[in-house]
This record gives sequence, structure tokens and C-alpha cells, in this order.
Amino acid sequence: MRIVVSEFMSLDGVVQAPGGPEEDTDGGFAHGGWSHPFFDPEVVGGAFADALTKAEALLFGRRTWQTMAAAWPERAGDPFADRMNALPKYVVSRTLSDEDLTWDNTTRIPGGEAVSRIRQLREAEGGDLLVMGSPSLVRALVREGLVDELRLMIMPVLLGGGKSIFPGDGAQRTLELVSTVTSGAGVQVCTYRPVAGKEME
Repeated sequence: MRIVVSEFMSLDGVVQAPGGPEEDTDGGFAHGGWSHPFFDPEVVGGAFADALTKAEALLFGRRTWQTMAAAWPERAGDPFADRMNALPKYVVSRTLSDEDLTWDNTTRIPGGEAVSRIRQLREAEGGDLLVMGSPSLVRALVREGLVDELRLMIMPVLLGGGKSIFPGDGAQRTLELVSTVTSGAGVQVCTYRPVAGKEME
């Protein structure tokens, strides 16, 4: 499977709490919901829907999974929500138990086994394994060279600090820009892939 990461991102590289004020306040983050003024159904919504349409499974960190699990099941009946609910889901967590997995079709990956288990999923046959949000998990995947594609919806706003998906380990990782689309609100929807021979590792 290809591991595809899809993120709402500020111009200064922050991905924390794009959806709402209480989504993730770690570190005193006060800008939750910052993506809303820049969202449009055609370009930004279309990119999100395209990624989900091509996905054969979803991969989350614990916090993002809990946020999604609290929202999507009650939206059943909408085609987008129905697909989200029906897809196989994996959540990486050191704290959740199998009894906590209330969202249908979810499998827990213990935190200590995350890299090896995700490597196995990537080596298996299939389409896209889509990761949304989950910055701590994505940082680990980038660091380990396990990301095949980054789909970044880069919004024209500076947030001054917050969670990033990029490792701060001093390593150089070269990407190629595969496609870019600009929305009327100035969002750049950019698709990047590792350059052959210069993988993210």
C-alpha cells in the first residue's frame, strides 16, 4: 500500500487543530479552527474527497482518531461519511484498549510496534493508506522513510507556532512537486513525493 499523508497546513508549517477551538490545545495553542476561513468545497474540499476516494484504509494517531470517532459515525447517510465509516481504520496508541475502539472497522496498533506494523502494511498489496492529521505519527513516518506522498493544503496564514509534521532531526529530505492547484482564497493544494534515490529517510 502507498502511505499518503493529507494535511491542512499554515504557511509556517503548523498543522495543529485546524478544525475547531477545542480540537487540540496542547502547548496553549489558541488558534483552533484556523482553516475555516480558507476552506472552499471545490478546491480544498475536492482535494480532501479525492484522497478519501482513493484510500483503501485509514491510519491515525490516537488523538486524531478520537476526534474523528466522535464525529463521523453520527453523520451516517452522507456518502462522504459513509465511506469514512466503512473503510478499515488503524489507530496507533499506547493507551487505548480494544474495548475503546467504538468506531466500526478499527484495529489498534500498539505504540511500541507502530513502525514495524506500518512497514508491513506498506509492503502489503493494496491502494492508498491515508493518514490525516496525526502530527506525531506523521513525523515518525517521515523520519522512517515510510511516506510515499504528501498532500498539503497550505493556507495563507501564519500561526506563530504549533505542531508540525516535519522531523526536527537535521536530515535533508528531497521531494518533487507533482501537482499544485490554487484556490480563490489563496490555498495552495500541493502534492509532493520523495525523489527517487533520495527517499525520506
